[in-house]
Amino acid sequence: MRRGELVPDSTVWEMVRERSDCIRCSSGFVLDGFPRTLAQAALLQQLMLTENLPLTGVVNYELPLAEIVARLSGRRTCEKCKAVYHIAGQPPRVEGVCDRCGGALFQREDDRPESIKVRMAAYDRSTAPLIDYYKSLNLLVPIAAVGTPDEICARTISALAARTDVACLG
Repeated sequence: MRRGELVPDSTVWEMVRERSDCIRCSSGFVLDGFPRTLAQAALLQQLMLTENLPLTGVVNYELPLAEIVARLSGRRTCEKCKAVYHIAGQPPRVEGVCDRCGGALFQREDDRPESIKVRMAAYDRSTAPLIDYYKSLNLLVPIAAVGTPDEICARTISALAARTDVACLG
């Protein structure tokens, strides 16, 4: 992760399996950042079949690469309380100091430009093929991830509400 590489499928799958009871929630569920590879998608599909649960939507947030780099490289985290800031979009009142607890802010190793480049290359190799995979299953729900978090959330809710059969999200 520090170098920007993906966590191995086996590790991620064990984490998902530990929480598999959560997919039985009557109002549905959201998996954030999973699956990230075709192998993980196959494991998820098998789990859904075993549990006799439909997978009815897969959200894909779309954002230009330059914006991804700007968002990630500008992120800062408090060393004490883990509050997250952004140097341009949500800066602390005092540069480098957490508003909540006074802790020092730092840039995570995986948010450094060199790590972001590795992460995006890993995405292109491993995650991007999921777009075609879920599109072929008529499950892909593309969402423009530009604007404020509230705007993006509203677009997401609207797109999912438009799918009359949405019971679960993947």
